Parts: sequence; structure tokens; C-alpha cells
Amino acid sequence: MKFSLHLPGRFAWRARAAGWALILTCSLAAGVRKTDAQSTPLPASDVQAIYHRLLPEVERIPMFDHHAHPAYPDDPDVDAMAIPPSHPPLRLRDTNPELIAAAKALFAYPYGDFSPEHAHWLIERTQALRKAQGQTYFDHILDQLGIETSAANRVAMAPYLNPKRFRWVFFVDSFLFPFDNRALTARNPDEAVFMPMQEKVLHRYMQQRGLARLPESFSDYLAFITRILEENQKQGGIAMKFEVAYFRSLHFDDPPRERAGAVYNKYRAGGVPVFEDYTAFQDFIFRYLVTEGGRLHLPVHIHTAVGAGDYFSLNKGNVMNLENVLRDPRYTSTTFVLIHGGYPFWNESIWLAAMPNVYLDSSLGELYEYPEEFAQVLRLWLETYPEKITFGTDAFPYNDALGAEVSYWLGVHSTRMALAAALAEMIAAREITEAKALEYAHAYLHDTAAGLYAKGGS
Repeated sequence: MKFSLHLPGRFAWRARAAGWALILTCSLAAGVRKTDAQSTPLPASDVQAIYHRLLPEVERIPMFDHHAHPAYPDDPDVDAMAIPPSHPPLRLRDTNPELIAAAKALFAYPYGDFSPEHAHWLIERTQALRKAQGQTYFDHILDQLGIETSAANRVAMAPYLNPKRFRWVFFVDSFLFPFDNRALTARNPDEAVFMPMQEKVLHRYMQQRGLARLPESFSDYLAFITRILEENQKQGGIAMKFEVAYFRSLHFDDPPRERAGAVYNKYRAGGVPVFEDYTAFQDFIFRYLVTEGGRLHLPVHIHTAVGAGDYFSLNKGNVMNLENVLRDPRYTSTTFVLIHGGYPFWNESIWLAAMPNVYLDSSLGELYEYPEEFAQVLRLWLETYPEKITFGTDAFPYNDALGAEVSYWLGVHSTRMALAAALAEMIAAREITEAKALEYAHAYLHDTAAGLYAKGGS
């Protein structure tokens, strides 16, 4: 019996429902026979054997790292942010033996701890290699790990990064904070570190355009923003990046241009903005940048996870605060990448990827969580929208000894193990075949992210 379930419009879902109901009724009447195509709530006992078969295949897949901060530890352009004094989670403390394993694998580190005298050996070793290898140093790190391309989230690209391997993602938060920010820096110790850095980035963009002060009119300020986006794109930028969750809520209202323009005219020449005024201005500028991202085919990356520092607000930074923007029909031409996948709100964030233009990046989670737990996240995502998730390391130079190289290693190895485990469980539960599992693995580790930029981000 064959059913045609392709009726148009409002009748399509009814036809599908009726068709499936009839299929189930017939199946139950005949007695359902378990086949390989039927999933089961209890995985087969050979899940470990499947895992060990899959892992070597996963390890051979070239990777597109969708989010990283490659840099030498003393590079001031590594980020538009800094890590203030804070309490890192267990896995990112220098007592984690996995970090020693990374140093051994990458640099033949001969010690079993990071005592000051032993860490000094590692510092000297990496410094010597950087000097000897120049622009090929980080290429060699990527080659050791099987990374084909890495997105470089940086204020500006460094001459020691090969632009053929490292694709520039530039920051745009500073456009939201052009006024006197003393009230923001006084809120907590973290923002006392963060806000001056945003001001420096804005001044740098102003110098890029030859501006000694803010433009006279709001229209000119918007034109200034557009010119920077266009210039950065021409200089190799593949996406714009927001870290705005560090500074305010991710919920953005939709004020009219006149409201934002009045705020600009009021505070352009000085004065500390009141909260309501500054928030309305930021709301408008954020949406302006999102709109320009669609026009320029410049994807919009947004930090959507718990952040560095002890004062990061989980409530304000909750990825679901973005729902009114992500589901706004005006922005369907803009590609959004939810960096860090909304961590720790994994379950909710994957449903935002129902929108055709919304993607999730899994970076940070594979560093904070051990592979066993991270595998469950990947399984949930793979079972929901496998074509909308991408891999990232969030590699970052934490200090002179534990540089971006070490976090690259940890991110890669954690992800491969977790991915193989997630797919093995899905195969053992008869949700997918091994061939389909490898198709999903290629998409997650490389193809989905690479495809976004191969076609201009649209």
C-alpha cells in the first residue's frame, strides 16, 4: 500500500498524521516484527566494539575548527576580552593530567607535573619552536591534530598565522559602547577589566577610518559601522563576533531608529548614559549589525555560554534570550552561529537550530565537560538537527606554559572520543547505520562549517 503525503498547505500535516496512523494500525494488527530499521530504547551489548571501530574512522576526518583564539601568550590582539582573576572549572586547572598528556604529545614534555621549574622547560621549548618555525609553527600544530582550518577569533590577524589555514572572525561589540562607560566599569571587578578593552577596540576602528572623535550624526555613526564591516571583510574576515553576553542581557528589544538616534545625539559629546537610554541604543545597534550581516553575507557569531570571570550572569547570558531575534523573519538572510552552543543550556539551544539560518558550535563544552558527559550532549544534538551542529575547540593561550596549543589538543581529543561514543550508542540503539554515523561525523567535524563560508555565509 502506498500513501501520498505531499498535499500542500494546511492539509499536509493532517495527511501525514492520517497516513502514519493507518500504517501503525496495520502494523499492530499484523504484529510488529523487530527489524534493523526499528530503534530500541536499550542499546545492543556490542556498543563498545562499535565505538572502537568508529574512533579510528573519526580520527581520520579533517576538521574545521569553527571557534578558536590562536595566539602566542603575549599577543594583545588575541581577543577583545581578557580572563580576569577567577575560579576555573576542574578540568581547566593545571592539575588536570590531560594537560600534561597534551604537552607530551605536542612537545615531548618529559615531566609528570607543571611545577614552576618544569613549566619553565615547556615555555622555553615552545618559544624556541616559534622562533625557528615562524608562520609554519601553528600550521604544524594543526597538522599534528588533523585540523584543516581554524577560525581565528581575534581583534586583528597576526603575521605568524597563515591566512590559508586560519580564517579571521572579528569583534563588533565595541560599536554598542561608544559613550562614557564609567557606570559599567563600576558594576563588578570583571567589567572593570572588560569595558576598557572594548573602548580600545572602538578607538582602533575609529583610527582605521581616520576619525579623531565620534561622527557628528547618528547616520554617520551607522555609516562608520558599515565601512568597518566592509573593510574587515575585504581584509579576510569571514564572520563578525559578539561577546556581548559578558556585558548585558542577550535579550534585545526592537526600538525605533529615532529612539537610538536621540540617545546618540544626547551622549555623543559626553555624559554618562542612564541605563534605559544605553540599553535602547545597544538594542538598535545590535539589530543593525545583524541586518548588515545578512546584506554582506557575513555570518554573525554570538557567545552563548557561561563565560570567564566569576561575575558572568547565567540568567542574562541564557541563549534563549535570543529567541526573539533568531526567529525574526526580517533576519532570515543572516546566518547565526551560536558559539559554545548555549552551554549549559544544551537541551534548549538545539531547538533554536530549527530555523534554517541558525547553527550551533560546540566549543567550550568539550573543554569544561569530560568526554562521557559531552557524548550525551552530542547524541542529543545528532538526534535532533545533525546538519546544524559544528565542531570548535575554543583554544586559548591561558598562560605562558599552557598555551593555545594545549587547549587545541584537549578540544580535539575530547571531541573525537565523545563523538565516537555518541554515534556508537545511536548505532547500537538502531537509530542509524554505521555509514550514516560517518556521514554525520564528517558534517559535524568539517563539512557543515566549511560549507557556510564556501557559499559566502548564506
